[in-house]
Amino acid sequence: MATRTYTFAGREFVLDVDKAEQALAEKRVINGRITMAFNLLPLKYPWAYDLYRTMKANHWEPEDIPMHKDAAQWKSADISDLDRWIIRMAVGYFSAAEGIVGDNILHVVRELVTASELKLVLGRHAHEENVHADSLLYMISSLGIDPYECEAMFVDVPTIRAKNAFVTRISQALRRDLDLTQTENKQLLAKNIFTFGLVMEGTQFYGLFGMVLSLYRQGKFPGIGQMFRYTLRDESNHIELFRRLLLELVSENPDIWTPSFQEELRQTMQEGVDLEVAFIRDCLPMPAVGLKPEEFIEYIYYLANRRLQSVGLEPLYPGARNTLPWLAELMDIRKEQNFFEGRVTEYRKASALVPASDDEL
Repeated sequence: MATRTYTFAGREFVLDVDKAEQALAEKRVINGRITMAFNLLPLKYPWAYDLYRTMKANHWEPEDIPMHKDAAQWKSADISDLDRWIIRMAVGYFSAAEGIVGDNILHVVRELVTASELKLVLGRHAHEENVHADSLLYMISSLGIDPYECEAMFVDVPTIRAKNAFVTRISQALRRDLDLTQTENKQLLAKNIFTFGLVMEGTQFYGLFGMVLSLYRQGKFPGIGQMFRYTLRDESNHIELFRRLLLELVSENPDIWTPSFQEELRQTMQEGVDLEVAFIRDCLPMPAVGLKPEEFIEYIYYLANRRLQSVGLEPLYPGARNTLPWLAELMDIRKEQNFFEGRVTEYRKASALVPASDDEL
């Protein structure tokens, strides 16, 4: 038996050459080898394993973040009704959205991809959605608010109902029993990945992220703000995961990438952005919480352009600028060291640091 030493992520593995080469040749994003035997090595998509390790090292627990200041502020006359409304809205929206994203990953996308390292990192993504959901429970408990009140607010806002109907429609179009040798079905998967990763998590989430973190910048709700900073950090990895997954899928299946399909994706982004802009106008009809509606909307246009360009598509909003550069600064949480009574704010468990780039916003 001939063996060879393979190096992945700084680790060495001795593998049977023939079996390793066969396993590598049979690995694909979709329609690859499906086996119950060990099939993680050799890695065909080393970026997926690297991203998995980064995500794992970034693990955080909601209970590590003190909430006593938030609880006191919640009852304070210094906090406006609009401030409280934004927090309730964020809890209501993300309670639903995190569940939609997690279900789509576990029960649709992860079931359809066939390479083990892709399943591994998608499983980690789903786990992080659980952490985010748990953080919302922690906020609810700490503030003593009624989750059903948050849900009712969420249900009563037509623009939020429209946002969720948009992603649910696209998710339901994709079934696990689809024949993924057919171009139109491969395009359904590609559109799902694009919509959840680049439109929903990559663009639509930033409306409420910006509102909550603008409150945080004003010294309001420091614990909630910290959890949203951590969540934003996680989301940057989720966006990159789905971006890379889409590019790999298209590279292996070039029949997907027709001019008409590319335009369909651009129109999907357009629809998602229109829904987000309508939501922002509902929530911020006038300058409030330190944000001007028009600047906020231009930021969403800027994000949409970046997401499109990151997968080789033409932007929709020429000239849109990054009007909220402070969001990138808030995501760079390695710089502060006075949190948790002197504990470094960076929550990575590993000693190595992989800083988040402004390009990920």
